[in-house]
Amino acid sequence: MKMLSGEKRRERVNILGVGISTINMTDALQHMERWIIAREQNYICVTTVHLLMEAQKDHALKRILNSAGLITPDGMPLVWLGKLLGYSNMDRVYGPDIMLNFSALAARKGYTSFYYGGMPGVAQKLSEKLTERFPGLEVVGIYSPPFRPLTPEEDEEVINIINKADPDVLWIGLGAPKQDRWMAEHIGRIKAPVIVGVGAAFDFLSGSKRQAPVWIQRSGFEWLFRLLNEPKRLWKRYLVTNTLFILSLAKRQLGILGEQHWKFTSKNGTGN
Repeated sequence: MKMLSGEKRRERVNILGVGISTINMTDALQHMERWIIAREQNYICVTTVHLLMEAQKDHALKRILNSAGLITPDGMPLVWLGKLLGYSNMDRVYGPDIMLNFSALAARKGYTSFYYGGMPGVAQKLSEKLTERFPGLEVVGIYSPPFRPLTPEEDEEVINIINKADPDVLWIGLGAPKQDRWMAEHIGRIKAPVIVGVGAAFDFLSGSKRQAPVWIQRSGFEWLFRLLNEPKRLWKRYLVTNTLFILSLAKRQLGILGEQHWKFTSKNGTGN
């Protein structure tokens, strides 16, 4: 598997041992297009505070994140930290937004997509919505896996289906961190040059779930909007995880704001 050059890998900020890419949407699309043209295989982890905190107790997950071609800053707190540390061009690269922006680009340039994930019927709705919104967008396949681990035989069948379709971008909607583990396990087995884990983007863009208005997304309070819509499922993720994130930063990071401390320099994928 080819990875980013050392120069590009240095463009990351170390937040609790995870190297968050100091990018914006334009940068993300340029990386994706370059990988497609070069047929260079990479996966992209769209990273929230929740996923970053999951990596604090799971070193294998931390290695998966730090081995990604891009670790995009999804949560606004990650963007604010990056800006605080001098990365003024850093902005939120959110799963639904990267899907929409790339779909517009793909419709113009002929790049193909495959949608893997979602509850039954969601990937089909997603395909219908996006191809209607972006005339010329080519979706070469969809697959909604069962809500259980696949057998080795089923997994091999899925790989064959995706490779036969030969997409430029494989979009994964399994939720984090499941989708991040899936991408790391399948990179090199899947021929697609770009694999992107976009989680709830399948539900939002298909119309299966309500999405927060843009002003709420930019305010940093999208978590509250989602919590009010799905309190039973999300209360622990947001109320507990967000508190732990703040406490972890206060304990490990905020007292040491030197450039070296925040620069991501690990070569083994585990961070500092």
